[in-house]
This record gives sequence, C-alpha cells and structure tokens, in this order.
Amino acid sequence: MYIIIFNGENMRTKYIAGNWKMNMDRQGAIDLVKQLVINLKDSDRKIMIAPPFVYLDAVSSLLKGSNILLGAQNIAATDNGAHTGEVSGAMLKDIGVQSVIIGHSERRYEFGESDELINEKVLKALENDLEVVLCIGELLAQREVGRAEKVCERQICSALNSVPEEKMNKITIAYEPVWAIGTGRTATPEDAQKIHSYARSVIEKLYSKKIADNIQIQYGGSMNPKNAKELLSMPDIDGGLIGGASLKADAFTEVVTA
Repeated sequence: MYIIIFNGENMRTKYIAGNWKMNMDRQGAIDLVKQLVINLKDSDRKIMIAPPFVYLDAVSSLLKGSNILLGAQNIAATDNGAHTGEVSGAMLKDIGVQSVIIGHSERRYEFGESDELINEKVLKALENDLEVVLCIGELLAQREVGRAEKVCERQICSALNSVPEEKMNKITIAYEPVWAIGTGRTATPEDAQKIHSYARSVIEKLYSKKIADNIQIQYGGSMNPKNAKELLSMPDIDGGLIGGASLKADAFTEVVTA
C-alpha cells in the first residue's frame, strides 16, 4: 500500500508517527487532532498518532475519513480475562485503532518488559490485524562498549520470532537510541543511518531482500523540526517516531513535511 515502484526499484514512503506518551487532556487532544487533520490533509506521507488510551475513543471519530492512522501506545499479550489494567487487541480494534507501538524503551526499561513479552505482544497485534511499530534501541553503556548493533539485532530477532513473511507488511521498525529519547540528544544522521542499515540487513537474513527493501525503519530519538530534514535524507531512515514534537500541531506538521 505504501510502496511506490519507480524505475523498477522500491521507493519507501516516509512514515511519521507521533507518540504522545502520558501527555494531554481530553480537550487538548481533540484540539490537536482537529488541527492536524487540517494541516496534513494533503500530505502524501504515511502518518500515525498514538494518544493515551483514555483519549483513543474521542480521537477516533475525528480521524475517520482522514489520512492519519490511529495508534495505541501498548497492547496486552492476552485476549481477555482477569488482567486488571490491560487493554486487548480486540478492544483497540473495536474503537478504530489501526496500529500499535510495541517494545518502546520506556516499556522495556521502566516496566521491565522482556524480549519474550514483546514478541507475544507483536503476535497478538498481528492476530488482531493491527499494524506494529516495533521499537529497538541500545542504552548508552551498550553503545560505549560497541554493542549497539548486536543489541538491536537481538531485539529484532526476538520480537519477530514466529512472525510469518506474509505478515511483515504490517511491521515497521523504529530505532530509538535510549540515550537520545527525551534528552534533547540525537544520534548523528550518520550514526543513525549505520544502525538502520544494519537493521535492514538483519531483516534480510531473517526473511528476504525484498522484505528488507520494503520495510520502513523510523528514527525515534528526539527527532524535531530542526533535525528532521537531515535525518530523513539518509537512505535507510524512512521516517520518525516523534515524541515531544508530536504534541504541538505546528511542530509535528514541520516534521511531517520536512
């Protein structure tokens, strides 16, 4: 759907997603979405926003008929039952959610989500016909000892365990160096490109060159209007998973149109 064929080569459409995290109130969420629908109605990029759970229903009706996908920030690894505080894939689908962020570093390191749990969530999202934004990324200590690539490889391989090739068109990878999230620090475009290229090679080993060529890999470490254009100019950076800059209509619009 989002792959354009040009002169026999795959040209990946840029994919910009906004992760609101635990921010906004109801009216603020409504006002932001209304403005984004206006600002981005003519964009040819793939766009997604992921508000907090409590605002998904209110936002869903505003996005109907627009070119902006509705995403969730998390998903349960189970379908239903005695799981207090959890939200299932079926529940998300029921209110119009189309995509889900899985494996964000804040889920991994603040809430202790393991590689195995993240894999279960990926499989559950796909069972419910939801797209997945799969987050990967290394800690600063891991980067400093030269393990960034291997950490990302482990996270990719584990998260995609048992994911069949025919489901890979629903997977997007978001590389987010943990040390650059919400800190104002950003990997250089060259550093980010190196990991993105490596991640693509991992996908090729797991699946095929065609799958690797087609998969969109976002950058998720403090992308903003000032650095978006340079980052997005890298050959293997196919978009961004935007945090703080997604909370303001003008800033997010600037990143989308960078």
